[in-house]
Amino acid sequence: MRKNSIKNIRINEEVYRELANIVRGEIKDPRISPLTSVVAVEVAPDLKTCKAYISVLGDEEARKSTYQGLKSAEGFIRSQLAKRINLRNTPAITFIMDNSIEYGVNMSKLIEDVNKTNGESE
Repeated sequence: MRKNSIKNIRINEEVYRELANIVRGEIKDPRISPLTSVVAVEVAPDLKTCKAYISVLGDEEARKSTYQGLKSAEGFIRSQLAKRINLRNTPAITFIMDNSIEYGVNMSKLIEDVNKTNGESE
């Protein structure tokens, strides 16, 4: 199976949807921030590994504690994925912190500030 095949894209979407539901509602670890979202998921073509890009809105401490909470809940998450998605292999999940949402929010703030100062000076 090629990396960008229709089957692989469909599997990525299904794993993304289920992983987002599990992270959002089923993990009871207090270390995981309520402002955690799954940004993207890449399942390897052999279905053995999966990269989950996670974004946490908050400070560095919230990111670190959320990452630790997700790492400790990895087995639970994998077992829930196995129950919900019928795949030959349930992929081992690697969590990768993604700062793209926070970067976008900061850029929007900067643009608004520039627009405000330009509007005041005219």
